[in-house]
Amino acid sequence: MESPVRILFLCTGNSCRSQMAEGWAKHLKPGAIEAYSAGIETHGLNPLAVKVMAEAGVDISSHRSKHVNEVKDIPFDYVVTVCGHANENCPFFPGKTKVVHVGFDDPPALAKGAATEDDALNVYRRVRDEIRRFVESLPESLSAR
Repeated sequence: MESPVRILFLCTGNSCRSQMAEGWAKHLKPGAIEAYSAGIETHGLNPLAVKVMAEAGVDISSHRSKHVNEVKDIPFDYVVTVCGHANENCPFFPGKTKVVHVGFDDPPALAKGAATEDDALNVYRRVRDEIRRFVESLPESLSAR
């Protein structure tokens, strides 16, 4: 059996998008993907991200916000930057690691002006579902990038 593809989902604060991507990869692709997430900073785990992932049947409540330095010694096959800031500030990964940028909207920023919590959650749900569709295409879609 082929060993799983090792993927790091990298975001600015490792609080929302990269956490969702890690959760989806572990949920949808066990055995095919060894998923990690980290940030170029740590902002803590976003409670609304936890909530909308739980609605979809994925528990990320035990995740924690990790700095990229905590995973720098892992030989990743791919580093997927899920936000522009992380892409622009992505640290160097040695060896065969391929860095790929696949940007997603930032739910906390978009939900900031929401009139109700449900309006805010709808932003998180949309991005959650976009990340799910992306993760469903993995790892095959990465080799085409």
